[in-house]
Amino acid sequence: MDLIAADIGGTHARFAFARIEGNRVAFLGEATTLKVADFVSFQAAWEAFGSTSQSALPAAAAIAVASPIEGDTIRLTNNDWTLQPSQIARQLGLESCTLVNDFAAIGHAVAQAAESDFIHLCGPKEPLPQEGMIGICGPGTGLGVATVFREGETYRIFESEGGHQAFAPLDAIEDELLRRLRATYGRVSTERVVSGPGIVDIYETLAAIEGKSIAKCDDGTIWALALDGHDALAMAALERFCLLLGAFAGDVALMHRARAVVIAGGLGLRLRERLLLPAFGQRFVAKGRFVEMMNLIPVKLITHPQPGLLGAAAAFARNRMIEGQHI
Repeated sequence: MDLIAADIGGTHARFAFARIEGNRVAFLGEATTLKVADFVSFQAAWEAFGSTSQSALPAAAAIAVASPIEGDTIRLTNNDWTLQPSQIARQLGLESCTLVNDFAAIGHAVAQAAESDFIHLCGPKEPLPQEGMIGICGPGTGLGVATVFREGETYRIFESEGGHQAFAPLDAIEDELLRRLRATYGRVSTERVVSGPGIVDIYETLAAIEGKSIAKCDDGTIWALALDGHDALAMAALERFCLLLGAFAGDVALMHRARAVVIAGGLGLRLRERLLLPAFGQRFVAKGRFVEMMNLIPVKLITHPQPGLLGAAAAFARNRMIEGQHI
């Protein structure tokens, strides 16, 4: 069965043709990426994507959205679009449509991706387990969390808003980061620091600690400076970010008693080489009385180029299987 897979985040909306056979994704085409800010609604972006196609769009869609899938109106967490699940099929001319949370979609991607779609970051060098819980987290515009519970050939996905747990500093620098953020927000979630925009507060906190006067920069500028190696302060902020991500990934493992953890998302891919350094793994296992247990947990990075689209299509296939329909 042919369908369109869509992945709507805070910054980009991605679309691709897909084909499912049985309960698995048999084909995923090249992604078309549009900027959310360029369109007033998801329907407008869908129509723009459709106008680029050489043929009519299939009458089925799988849509991953950066928001909980609840109620009659879905307001996306980090952009201004809203979706009405009961109206989407009619608005887009579809016969069948699956909506899934963006990180639940990542969970489906982790469950169906090939072993070659992962690289090993730390812990035992072994494949993802075929039985038990796998924790997933990924920084982007926000901080996504989900889990996969594998039972041999079958699996279940559990959605989460774990990125909004309270931020727990582990040293004096992070104490100062929390102090500064608390003055602005009151309650400070981990997403405030372990997300793309979070690099700004890390950068500004390090500058304040060192007594440096800096120009106001947006997160894109700081990430570019850090990844290009052109600014020592930005590089220090990136290193701190990786420490914070390591600590949070360890928290995800503890929260869900996971047998493995997967780092996901475009920002995770950009940090690939940094996450391979010892500091990330050291923070992952630094859990006091649970260090020995943490040392037994493999941590992987999913490197599939479009896990959100793959996962959306996989969710569609799995839903059809559960409903007892033949594809």
